[in-house]
Amino acid sequence: MQDIAGSSHHHLNMDHPVGPLLYTVSCMHCMSVSLAQDGMGLGAMWGEEKAVEMLRAAGFDNIDINKLDHDFQNNFYVVSKT
Repeated sequence: MQDIAGSSHHHLNMDHPVGPLLYTVSCMHCMSVSLAQDGMGLGAMWGEEKAVEMLRAAGFDNIDINKLDHDFQNNFYVVSKT
């Protein structure tokens, strides 16, 4: 799974290189599209902590979060169930 590399805690995203852009996209697009389809409205900056929480709730017990040196914006999750 690929998702934005951010924290679920707003104060921890203050130094994110494109944080303001991601929050704007989240509010103006991601959340409204999600809510329009009866989704949770999590948006683009729902964060690693929420992603791990939801993956665990879905039954994934092996969760590795990988980052690429050249990609400051994304996390790459490799998950599996045992």
